[in-house]
Amino acid sequence: MTLLHFGKGRSGPRRVLCLGAHSDDIEIGAGGMVLELLRQRPGVQFQWVVFSAAGVRATEARQSARRFLGARSAEQVRLFPFRDGFFPSEYPAVKEAFEQVARGFQPDLVLTHTRDDRHQDHRVVSDLTWNTFRRHLVLEYEIPKWDGDLGRPNCYLPVSAATAQRKTRLLMQGFASQRSKDWFSPETFLGLMRLRAIECRAPGGYAEAYHMRKAIIGW
Repeated sequence: MTLLHFGKGRSGPRRVLCLGAHSDDIEIGAGGMVLELLRQRPGVQFQWVVFSAAGVRATEARQSARRFLGARSAEQVRLFPFRDGFFPSEYPAVKEAFEQVARGFQPDLVLTHTRDDRHQDHRVVSDLTWNTFRRHLVLEYEIPKWDGDLGRPNCYLPVSAATAQRKTRLLMQGFASQRSKDWFSPETFLGLMRLRAIECRAPGGYAEAYHMRKAIIGW
């Protein structure tokens, strides 16, 4: 299986943009990636953007980002108050929010929702990611949910058991508002990472999966 090295030489990402429609999306889809990048490349810069975060969900988003990113998270987190479930009808305003983000941060790597996600807000964020960041390396993460829309990813990040457990623990700590939902559980998050590990033969027994639509090979 081909390896895409993020941590060797000067080719590794130094600026990572994390985009999520809702307050827990980044952590669910790419929490392992964030933790591994911070462990292997402590100097990496993050911009953490959540487009639907208001009230208690905004508080959860900030506190969770701090748990994942550490003490510098306050300067790296940007929240918008768009209505959950209404992104298609607010498309021009969401587009302008993307332009604001792009003017202030030019990333080496963008983490975002997958294009085929059936949640309307997720799809808008994915579409605008490609509309705004046309010349960037984009990895699309996956979110398990009722729609049953998990696809066939083509890019895997093996993570250790310790990282998988920490990601899951931080998710459960960070989002009390979601713990009543039947799918929001350690079994869901660990189970999906275990399944993806089987697909890529991850030595640690866990992995996150991504869709990589386009990439340029360099030597």
